[in-house]
Amino acid sequence: MLDYAEPVTKLIDELQKMPGVGAKSAQRLAFHILRAEREETDRLIEAIQEVKDKIIFCSTCNNITDVDPCRYCTSPGRDRRAILIVEEPYNLVTIEKTREYRGLYHVLHGALSPIRGIGPDQLKIKNLFERLRVEEVEEIILATNPNTEGEATANYLTKLLKPLGMRITRIAMGVPVGSDLEYADEVTMHKALTNRIEL
Repeated sequence: MLDYAEPVTKLIDELQKMPGVGAKSAQRLAFHILRAEREETDRLIEAIQEVKDKIIFCSTCNNITDVDPCRYCTSPGRDRRAILIVEEPYNLVTIEKTREYRGLYHVLHGALSPIRGIGPDQLKIKNLFERLRVEEVEEIILATNPNTEGEATANYLTKLLKPLGMRITRIAMGVPVGSDLEYADEVTMHKALTNRIEL
């Protein structure tokens, strides 16, 4: 790669540290920023600073928010008998888009991954049990990702929560809508068969 002026190289290096951004993408983003009007880059800088200054974690559910407790936790229209557990705040948004779930949430901020050094102490589990002592929850819905880490996290939480006597459920997994069976791997097909429903 040719040497760029130091500020450009520094920008590329910083952008490359973002998840999912490789060297080529970082370079394209850097040159987009370089070509953009000053007002556009000022708005980007302001948006980043505002996120860093104003966004906090909800003290109840750990979702990202600008008010504490967050709007989900304080909404009178939410069903307080159910808590759906997700790994990351963006998982919560995906579930909300369906308009099917009206209960409360709990965000773990990750999943168990011994390889990456993430154990139970690195996840936001402790305040879940504090919530369960004061709230009358009837069902916990585990909506962790259908991968090794997500399954390990769901199994770990099930072992912790089962003795509390509430209903523990896991979101169904299997073949996605709009796909072809020939492209489904063995694990996906196994989940689809295990989680089949009666018609």
